[in-house]
Amino acid sequence: MSPTPELTRKALTERGFCGFMPFRELPDSNVPTRHGIYVVIRTETSSPLFLPASPAGHLKGRDPSVTADKLGDAWVDGATVVYIGKAAGQDGLRQRLADYRRHGTGLLAGHWGGRYIWQLADSHALLVAWRPMSNDDAGEAEQDLIDEFKELHGGSLPFANLRNNARKVPETDTNIDAY
Repeated sequence: MSPTPELTRKALTERGFCGFMPFRELPDSNVPTRHGIYVVIRTETSSPLFLPASPAGHLKGRDPSVTADKLGDAWVDGATVVYIGKAAGQDGLRQRLADYRRHGTGLLAGHWGGRYIWQLADSHALLVAWRPMSNDDAGEAEQDLIDEFKELHGGSLPFANLRNNARKVPETDTNIDAY
């Protein structure tokens, strides 16, 4: 797949993403219970302001706050997508996004990934969109989108993706004696 000039709302809509709503509207929406992938978008392209402390909930006693320097190092200038994730659990996208939203409000939730978004001063204006798919496809689709983002942005991950969910390489038969 050849990359688009940018992963914009228009480009994502053309690929089957829907929703595009602030996290606060999720409880009143019809987020599907199917598996899938989701993105968090910051429509403002100016440099962000970072909060000194994250309002997000602590998980297992860990404070989600990081320094402004660390956030600045992770920031990708010009990108609208700030996080790419997948939902492959029992209640799919609905549960995963509900957990993500609850975490951002300071409540306990099983969503530690993507926590940097809550230290954006304008996190209330971020939009979340999703694309339902089968469980078998979600992991690969998430990685494809991360890879495309990296290609578009000089190898950088989206702002709040703290690790690359690199594809598992199938094991090959190797002859140990040959080494």
